[in-house]
Amino acid sequence: MKNAEEQTILLIEDNPGDSRLIIEMLKEITSNNYQLVVAETLKDGCEYIRKYKFILILLDLNLPDSRGKHTFDTVMRIAEKTPVVLVSGMQDEDLSLSLIEEGAQDYILKQDLNRNLLSKTIQYALIRKKAEEELKASKDFLDKIINSVASPIFVKDDQHRFCLVNDALCSLLNLPVEKLIGTTGFEYFPDEQMKVFIAKDREVFKSGKENINEEQLTDGTGKIQYIVTQKTLYTDSVGKKYLVGVINDITENRQYEKELIIEKDHAKESDRLKSAFLSNMSHEIRTPLNGILGFADLLKEPELSGEEQQKYISIIEKSGARMLNIINDIVDISKIEAGLMNLNFKDTDINEKIEFIYIFFKPQVEEKGMQLLFKNTLPAKEATIRTDNEKVYSILTNLVKNAIKYSKEGTIEFGYLKKGELLEFYVKDTGIGIPKDRQSAIFERFIQADITNRMARQGAGLGLSISKAYVEMLGGKIWVESEEGIGSTFYFTLPYNALSEEKIVVGKVVQPQDKENQVNPGVSGLKILIAEDDETSEMLITIDVKKFSKNVLIAGTGSEAVEVSRNNPDIDLILMDILMPVMNGYEATRQIRQFNKEVVIIAQTAFGLFGDREKAIEAGCNDYISKPINRAELLALIQKYFKK
Repeated sequence: MKNAEEQTILLIEDNPGDSRLIIEMLKEITSNNYQLVVAETLKDGCEYIRKYKFILILLDLNLPDSRGKHTFDTVMRIAEKTPVVLVSGMQDEDLSLSLIEEGAQDYILKQDLNRNLLSKTIQYALIRKKAEEELKASKDFLDKIINSVASPIFVKDDQHRFCLVNDALCSLLNLPVEKLIGTTGFEYFPDEQMKVFIAKDREVFKSGKENINEEQLTDGTGKIQYIVTQKTLYTDSVGKKYLVGVINDITENRQYEKELIIEKDHAKESDRLKSAFLSNMSHEIRTPLNGILGFADLLKEPELSGEEQQKYISIIEKSGARMLNIINDIVDISKIEAGLMNLNFKDTDINEKIEFIYIFFKPQVEEKGMQLLFKNTLPAKEATIRTDNEKVYSILTNLVKNAIKYSKEGTIEFGYLKKGELLEFYVKDTGIGIPKDRQSAIFERFIQADITNRMARQGAGLGLSISKAYVEMLGGKIWVESEEGIGSTFYFTLPYNALSEEKIVVGKVVQPQDKENQVNPGVSGLKILIAEDDETSEMLITIDVKKFSKNVLIAGTGSEAVEVSRNNPDIDLILMDILMPVMNGYEATRQIRQFNKEVVIIAQTAFGLFGDREKAIEAGCNDYISKPINRAELLALIQKYFKK
C-alpha cells in the first residue's frame, strides 16, 4: 500500500478462512499486481476507506458489527467512487442482486469462488465502473454546454419522445425536465397543437430536410406563446434517427408588431442575425452531438470488449471537446461580463446629452398625446463629466424608449440631480407599472418570456440587462421604483468626480502596483495549511505560497483540516476550501475557531456567488478569495495579514 503503483483491494470479511482463500487466489493472479488489505469489522473497514485509496472493495454483508443492507449502505456512503463487489453466501444472493441496482458492481457467491471467477469479476467491475464514470462525466459535460445556451433546445427520437432538453426549454414550457423526458408532449399540451408539431416532425424524419416554422405554443400554465422552431434531422453511427430542435421565442415580437413599425429596419436585421445564429448553432452541434449520443448508446451493448469501451469513451470525450469550441459563438451575445469590451472615457456634456434625447423623442411622445419633460440641474460650466459618452447615451435612450413604449397617457420626465459625488439620473413615466415581485427580475436577460399581458414589461428583453451592465461598468448602480397602474421611475448613478484617462477594460480592473502594493519580500517562514480536496487546485496553491512558507500542510477534507489545526497550534495561515467532503469549509472554520482564535483563515471557493464572502466571514474566516484564484490577489492577501 506504500507503493503508488500497487493496485490495492480492500477485503471486509470476518471469516479468516474465507480471507486466506481470497488472498491465495489473488496471489495466483499474475496478470495484475493486486495487493490486499483485510478488515474484519465494518468499523475497521470504514477507517481504511477514509485513510487510503483502494481500486476495489470486496464486501461481506454479514459482519460482527453490521449485517445485510446496512453494511452495504454504510460502505457506499463512505467509499464514494470506489467500486464495490459483494462476497456473500447463498442465503444473501437475492439481497446481493437487489443491491446491484443500488450501486454494487457485482457479487460472488462464496461457494462458487475460484481464481478465474474472482479475476474476471474484479476486472469487469473496474472496467464497468470506469466506463460509468466517464460516460457520466461526458453526459454532465454535454448537459452543462446545452444548458448554457439561452435558446431552448430539444432532441427527439423517431417515436417523437423527448430524449434531451435544456433548461431554457423547461423555462419556456414551464415544466420540469423529469416531466418532459420520455414523453411526446401530448400529456401536457393541447391535442391540436401537438398534431401540428408531430406532423412537422414527421416531415423532417421523412424528407431529411431542415424545417423552420413559426408555431403557437401553450405552455404548462396555459400561457400562449409564439415561437420559431428550427428542426434538423441527423442519424447516428448505427443508423438511429434523431430530430434536434432550436426555438426562438417571438412572443414579444408578435404582441408589439404595431409598436415596432418605426424600428422595422432594425427588427429585420435582428431577425436575420437570430436566424443565422440558430442555423449556425444547429449545424455546429450536429456532428459532435451525433458522436456523443451514438457512442453513448453503443456503450449499452453488453458484449463490448474493454478495448472497444475505451475507444467509444475516447470518441465521446473528443466530441465533447468539439462542443466546447462553439460555446463562445453561442453565448457571446449574452456575455457582456466576459471582459472583451472597452470603455472610452472622454469629456461629456450631460446637459447637452439630455437636451439631445429630449429633441429626438419629443415627436414620438406628442404623437401619443403625451408630454415629455426634462430637467437639467447644473449650470453649463459644471455639467461636463469624464465618462463614456456612447454608453451614457445608450442607457438614457433605452430607459426613455421603454417609458414611451409602456405609457399610453400622461407625462414622461427625465433628468438628473447632483447628490454628493454622484449624479443621480432618473426617467419617470405614468405607464402601467411593474409588480413588486418582478422589479429585480426585469434586469435579467430575456425576462419578458416570464411576464404575462397583465404584468409590466418595461425594459423587457436585453435592453435593461445591457443598461445594468453599462451602469456598473461606469461605476454606478441602477434600480427601479414602481407601482402597478401608477407608473415607474428608473434611477441610475454615475460618478461626478473626474475619472482617470486610462483605458479601462470590462471585467476586473487591475490597479498598477507600486512598491506599497507589491508583496513584501520579507514575508516568509509561514506555516501554512491548505485545506483542499482537488489535487490540481492544491498543487497550484502550494506552488503559489511556496516562497512564503517554511512548511505546508495538506488536508483533503474539512474534518482533516480541523485535526491538523488541532495538532499544529503554530499554524500561521489556513487556506480553506468551502466545498469539501465529510465536512465543508464553513463548519471546519467554526470548529477551528473554538480552539484557535488567532490563526488567519482565508476562504477559497469555486462558487463565486453573491453572499459567499459574508457567509465565510460569519463562519470565522478573516477573508475570502474566489476561484480561479488570481495569484496577485492571493499574494496581496498574504501581504495584508503578514506584512512586516
